[in-house]
Amino acid sequence: MKKDLPEQERYDDFGNVSISYFVIKRLIDIIGALCGIVLLSPIMLIVAIAIKFESKGPIIFAQERVGQHGKTFKMYKFRSMVVNAEELLSKLEDKNEMSGPMFKIKEDPRITKVGKFIRKTSIDELPQLLNVLKGDMSLVGPRPNLPKEVEKFSDYHKKKLIAKPGLTCYWQVMGRNSIGFEEWMKLDIKYLNDRSTLLDIKLIFKTFFVLFGDENAR
Repeated sequence: MKKDLPEQERYDDFGNVSISYFVIKRLIDIIGALCGIVLLSPIMLIVAIAIKFESKGPIIFAQERVGQHGKTFKMYKFRSMVVNAEELLSKLEDKNEMSGPMFKIKEDPRITKVGKFIRKTSIDELPQLLNVLKGDMSLVGPRPNLPKEVEKFSDYHKKKLIAKPGLTCYWQVMGRNSIGFEEWMKLDIKYLNDRSTLLDIKLIFKTFFVLFGDENAR
């Protein structure tokens, strides 16, 4: 079930941008997602076969995330971990290398061999093109967080919920996991102040370089 933030915690959708920006953004999302699915379908097919061949379990991992105005949705990813990854998390929490409410460790034993490759190249994120088509996400916008993470957000952090979450953003192209939590949140809110059609297009093109390998991806 989708949930809304309390009225006092909702933020203005439009901020410093015009309605035409959102219309153009949605057109770019639909066209870009459709083109991406068509062009990248051979890669996605190969990855799906590799995941299925390596270990039992679903190919696609659907996880609840918090989207615009606090509405929750199911975000899709290629499965990059063992099927009982959530159960194993409690044994690894003391090894967390990420500041803030997020959990990340460099050598996560839950990640499969195929998972390491698709995370390194960000291929694991490609199923989110379906989220973009559905309207849960945009091609460009702050990366969506888990509900348990958002529960620990300050009012300042919650400002990122003004925007629809995206496949890519400043954080995605400027260091990812080498960036601490507070800096990540500042980058997301910076995007809200900077956003424009030209910026979105620039971030989309910059993201293509990640497909060739990002040392900060894990």
